[in-house]
Amino acid sequence: MIQYITLGTNNLSASAAFYEELLKEFNASRVMENERMVFWMPEGGGPGISICTPFDKSDASFGNGTMVALAAADKAQVDRIYNRAIELGAQCEGKPGIRGDVSYAGYFRDLDGNKINAICFV
Repeated sequence: MIQYITLGTNNLSASAAFYEELLKEFNASRVMENERMVFWMPEGGGPGISICTPFDKSDASFGNGTMVALAAADKAQVDRIYNRAIELGAQCEGKPGIRGDVSYAGYFRDLDGNKINAICFV
């Protein structure tokens, strides 16, 4: 159902460097970029992710209660994504672990404060 998501940024170059490294875990590569956005798609297709400075030129901000979930294949991939995000400057919002009885997830905020989690179902 989801084709791609877009996250706002106030520092395109720093955000692009963060996601360039983080999205390697999904074999994603840049498929489009211009002066205000960068877009990645995973190898073989599937939902993509983009970052952009807001069209209205106001500051980008994150939504309270808004979160993007990255589908991981297994617990090991959740751990790799979470740990890499923290190494790249993300802030912890919940270390990887079992959530409820059905999932394993790690939560973090990217360089602009957008809340992301890496999740797999167990």
